[in-house]
Amino acid sequence: MIPRLKKIYQEEILPSLTKTLSIKNTMQVPKLEKIVLNMGLGLDASDSKILKSIQTDLGNLTGQLPVVTKSKKAVANFKTRKDIPLGLKVTLRKNNMYYFLDRLINTALPRIKDFRGLNPDSFDQEANYSFGIKEHVIFPEVNFDKIEKMRGLDITVVTSTKNKEASKALLDSFNFPFYKKGSN
Repeated sequence: MIPRLKKIYQEEILPSLTKTLSIKNTMQVPKLEKIVLNMGLGLDASDSKILKSIQTDLGNLTGQLPVVTKSKKAVANFKTRKDIPLGLKVTLRKNNMYYFLDRLINTALPRIKDFRGLNPDSFDQEANYSFGIKEHVIFPEVNFDKIEKMRGLDITVVTSTKNKEASKALLDSFNFPFYKKGSN
């Protein structure tokens, strides 16, 4: 079954972006390549029970098992040793990416308390959009009763273009809730 946002992209967004960006070849129209979710564990990284519960939470909201990121070398000032877990990451591509993006835009972001929109200036040099969420419990897949502590989550949306304006036009067409400059 084809995801709803993927179908909208193919039928509506692709032709409209070809006209607005004045692109002749449809293969040059910007598209989503992947979405990367990253969650740091902080001091709770040493507890395997907490690591396992966070891993299941992140797996429930993405639909695939997260990878445990480990430290590459020991740093005495940060009290880390080599190969201890520091966080979790998930890379979503193809249909999983569109399913997650649909839930993020339509259900999770509107559930944030006092949400006024995302910063439209958070594009990096490669025209990828990154933002952070302070509480991972905004997703309906996370069971609120089994949460010991609220955790933050970093989300990066990777696009195929290197142009920030084209990347913003793509995310605008997916109805990303950017706030208007001057309104906040």
